[in-house]
Amino acid sequence: MAVTSLQPLASAPARPSLSVLPFPDTDIAAGCTQVLVLMVVVLTRTGAVPLTRPLRALSDARGCNIAKFKSLPPKELQAFKMAKDALEESLLPRDRDRRCGSRPFPRPWSLKQLQVWERPLALVAELGLTRKVLGAVANSTLGDVLDQPLHTLRYIQTQLQACGPAPPPAGPRPRGRLQHWLDRLQEAPRKESPGCLEASVTFNLFRLLSRDLKCVASGHLCA
Repeated sequence: MAVTSLQPLASAPARPSLSVLPFPDTDIAAGCTQVLVLMVVVLTRTGAVPLTRPLRALSDARGCNIAKFKSLPPKELQAFKMAKDALEESLLPRDRDRRCGSRPFPRPWSLKQLQVWERPLALVAELGLTRKVLGAVANSTLGDVLDQPLHTLRYIQTQLQACGPAPPPAGPRPRGRLQHWLDRLQEAPRKESPGCLEASVTFNLFRLLSRDLKCVASGHLCA
């Protein structure tokens, strides 16, 4: 029985190169850019990309992950407890020096009062003053017990700064309360005594960790 040989398929016609297309490469780039912009607008309006999400969290999730600070490991919390106990003990003989003209961390202080995009800015300033005051104490008397807490605070502040603040929503920026708090923290080292600052930072330490840090790490869920 004769076997009919298969006919070779006709080769596909060669595709024209980009150099002979009727429009230049710049038009392709412009068209792609318009498509990308349109996609961003659509995703934003539908809620797929929240406007208040930090930009660097979208571009580099490995370098920006503040959600992990919702709760610190027990070992870290124990180190902070030991530091707080040692600080309170060192403050007892200097009770008069603890008096403050104004509280650097007032009792009504709550990051929930701020816009979501403002909270990281306030927390970074709070961390900055705390590190500055505890660093001065560590250099004088309590270096051993403060080393680990200072290392943790520096790491948290570095992570917050790496993420960058979330962009504000469109419209006017309600910065009144935020600016007032930032000014208060910035002026405290100049206005208050070292004893006042040490006492204020000591008594605010666990509020910083358990409330303010957790609030920033929770984003919109902190309300």
